[in-house]
Amino acid sequence: MDFKLEKIGDVAIVHVFLSRATLAKAILFKDFVSAVVAEGTVKIVVDLSICEYVDSTFLGAMVALLKKTNSLSGDLRLVYNKEMPSLVFVLTRMDKVFKVFPSLDDAVDSFTGGKPKLAWK
Repeated sequence: MDFKLEKIGDVAIVHVFLSRATLAKAILFKDFVSAVVAEGTVKIVVDLSICEYVDSTFLGAMVALLKKTNSLSGDLRLVYNKEMPSLVFVLTRMDKVFKVFPSLDDAVDSFTGGKPKLAWK
């Protein structure tokens, strides 16, 4: 299984179990996430934490999904916790297009407004 869906409230988390996210899996990924969006979930977190490399085709699939979720008043955010993002990711300036988070918790919290804060009186 290359992709797994997890839901936390109204946020869908798509775990990508690929060390290299390339052309060979880009169409399957796009179809997988498109099905999630078709079911009405428009807050998507793509967990790329185990990916060592993301190619331009896979990035293109993510851009198409970002546009789709944005058109439905949602968003697609990424978890990519590498100290040095892949060269393609930086050269295409996709690190400026997507909201990228170092951890899954941070990405989910960005949709939900974060964890409740203590209010001292």
